[in-house]
Amino acid sequence: MKKFRHLIWMLIAAGGLVLSASQSQAQMRQPDVGDQPGLLPDESVELDPQFRKTAVLYRTNEPPGTIIISTQDRHLYLVQGNGRALRYGIGVGREGFQWQGLVNITRKAEWPDWTPPPEMIARQPYLPRFMAGGPGNPLGARAMYLGTTVYRIHGTNRPDTIGTAVSSGCFRLVNADVADLYERVPVGTKVIIRQKPAL
Repeated sequence: MKKFRHLIWMLIAAGGLVLSASQSQAQMRQPDVGDQPGLLPDESVELDPQFRKTAVLYRTNEPPGTIIISTQDRHLYLVQGNGRALRYGIGVGREGFQWQGLVNITRKAEWPDWTPPPEMIARQPYLPRFMAGGPGNPLGARAMYLGTTVYRIHGTNRPDTIGTAVSSGCFRLVNADVADLYERVPVGTKVIIRQKPAL
């Protein structure tokens, strides 16, 4: 009887794992939210105060000029030194697309063109294969390319997605904030991506 009960529990647990894995795979196939080509940004959208650009107290051993991204609390910090940082609200990758690591900014672009990667095209076959930069481009006003990955820190034509987790792994800011950050950081800037809150 004990063996039979044990077998039933093992089958239930295995079923749960399969369900979890299939849910995860289904999430990976969901369309990306906020990548809507041609949509002009709604400038009347007001950010929640916690996601507005602000100077904050911030303790870190990283040198001034370092970018630290906390995906969990939806903030990007630009270290200023003397225990301070500039904090920007961001949108981050949805479940299954969040990541962490250490990279550098390898390229910068103003009003960047957008070429969706093959993985994104597979999820959303209706997306354009190329879109010239401009206000309706999902990459927004500026883009900073991260290492050799397909990920970027960029603007958005969907300011309502700041503070949410809906992207394919990129980090988006409202256009005014990404333009501000763009002017402050050069190519080569160290970027640390963390899952847990940075403070």
